Amino acid sequence: MTLTIFNLCFQNLNAESIQERFSPPNGFQRNRFPNESFATYLQNFPLKPIGSSVLLYDGRTKTNQVHVAVLDFPLLLDDLIQCADAVMKLRAEYFYSQKKYNQIQFKISNGMEVPFSRFVKGERVQVVGNKSQWKKGKYKQGTGRDVFEEYLHFIYSYAGTISLKSELKKKTIQNLTPGDVWIEAGSPGHVVIVVDQVTGKGGQTLFLLAQSYMPSQEMHILKSQSKYSPWFELPENQSFQTPEWEFPSKEFYGFVK
Repeated sequence: MTLTIFNLCFQNLNAESIQERFSPPNGFQRNRFPNESFATYLQNFPLKPIGSSVLLYDGRTKTNQVHVAVLDFPLLLDDLIQCADAVMKLRAEYFYSQKKYNQIQFKISNGMEVPFSRFVKGERVQVVGNKSQWKKGKYKQGTGRDVFEEYLHFIYSYAGTISLKSELKKKTIQNLTPGDVWIEAGSPGHVVIVVDQVTGKGGQTLFLLAQSYMPSQEMHILKSQSKYSPWFELPENQSFQTPEWEFPSKEFYGFVK
């Protein structure tokens, strides 16, 4: 399989991070998490320069610019990295950065578990209709970036909001932490991910949200309608409005591990 991508180097370590650019509002303090946690990885995720527009996979500028910042988030030159794919990419990149290769695993839409560890061993998945099976051959092995990108390309092609939601655990919004998501599964469905969190003296929680969307586009941090914008407040009603999608407030989930 030949992959065409903008850039194999996923993170620009010299770029300004989410927590460096977005200071907590007055009266709030940023929540701190263990150094090697997914939450801390997201808080330190690099951003493109201030004023950057969100670009689509084909280089065009997104029509609806609803963001305050753009993540340094390379895309494929195909319409593959949409909302759920972007969240899975973040999760996979987190484990890959820590060399926790055995924890990189996702389901595809027919329910099949696809761990990266089997790609590492030189196995690949053959998909015919709704059926899939592992096959062996003279495939590239190892944990190199090229094998990892091939694995991700497969996941983007055969996973989505429905398969992602099946892997998550239901949470209450009072227990929100970076890495949690609002997700509505379907065709179409949508998902947004919490990437930072602050707490006020009275216990009030604010958070930043990021998304990709359709068609495939750079991941970006969303504006909110809150007086603390771009920080969002916990929803108090049955629905949670984001710039391009309204979620049922209860459709809030976190990764199991």
